[in-house]
Amino acid sequence: MLQVGTPAPLFEADSTQGRISLGDYVGKQPIVLIFYPMDETPGCTKQLCAVRDSRSLYAQYDALVMGVNPASLDHHRKFAERQGYDFPLIVDRGGEIRKSFGVGKMLGLIAQQRVVFIIDLDGKIAFAQKGNRPTEEIISVLHTLQNTNS
Repeated sequence: MLQVGTPAPLFEADSTQGRISLGDYVGKQPIVLIFYPMDETPGCTKQLCAVRDSRSLYAQYDALVMGVNPASLDHHRKFAERQGYDFPLIVDRGGEIRKSFGVGKMLGLIAQQRVVFIIDLDGKIAFAQKGNRPTEEIISVLHTLQNTNS
């Protein structure tokens, strides 16, 4: 898993909100990248619904939140529509994005680790933690980053 201070790997991929190029956002706003195992599972749904329900908190820091896993674009779209997600879910074809961030091992098509990264305005990893991180923890890091950049 990439460590804090490491430059974030740039990628381009399809998402529920069109083609995403991470480089288009680096330097403009903090990025919260959530690697989660699967769409439609209770744990993953709970994790991403917490993001949806906290959109105003993320907006205070102009943070772009993105979910990443290897599911198809069609599956991501259905999941996002069913749950009302207004942030992009990224298709990680072949697990290339996951691998570039050093996230988990694969078992079939499912990444076995859940990891949250926060990328700062310099394009470096400012936070990297396994598990379903509490919203308060993520927001606290975004708050610290904003105060550091002010």
